[in-house]
Amino acid sequence: MSTERTGTGPETETPGVLRPAVADDAGRVAAIFAGYVLHSIATFVEDPPPDDVWRERIADAGRGRPFLVAEVDGQVEGFAYVARFRPHAAYRYTVEDSIYIAPEAAGRGLGSRLLAGLLEALRGTEVRQVVAVIAMLAGARHDTPSTVLHRRLGFVEVGRMPSVGYKTGQWADTVLMQADLRPDG
Repeated sequence: MSTERTGTGPETETPGVLRPAVADDAGRVAAIFAGYVLHSIATFVEDPPPDDVWRERIADAGRGRPFLVAEVDGQVEGFAYVARFRPHAAYRYTVEDSIYIAPEAAGRGLGSRLLAGLLEALRGTEVRQVVAVIAMLAGARHDTPSTVLHRRLGFVEVGRMPSVGYKTGQWADTVLMQADLRPDG
């Protein structure tokens, strides 16, 4: 699942560094993600994964699946990565993006920079399609910060699945968005 920020105000640019994640980032990545797991519908995960799960995902970056962090003043304030879209071999050229920003850093442009960095890292690879699965409250018809972000960076909405998730006492829809990375796409 994807999310960019929790705030609704205008974005302001935050200086900082985008870089590939390293194993030492796993603790901060786990802490950021745990906030979304415990307090939002942005992910349908219900139990925060431990640091070692994040270390494994970070190690996957060496296998053609980028995992980036946004570091501000020496602290990781957001991260983005891609994973296989589905386990079946026919999906091998399609990935799903995920973006999470620390609440205190939301609305500062880190999500935009992270997603743009992921897309740039994927261009010229065998990946042809990037899918975003974005959660929103059931029945909502307004855009979320994540749908706005993805649309701004070239994703198009390709579907909605109503009431497919139930978390924090509420039903959630998912919006499917997709970016075509083929040179002629």
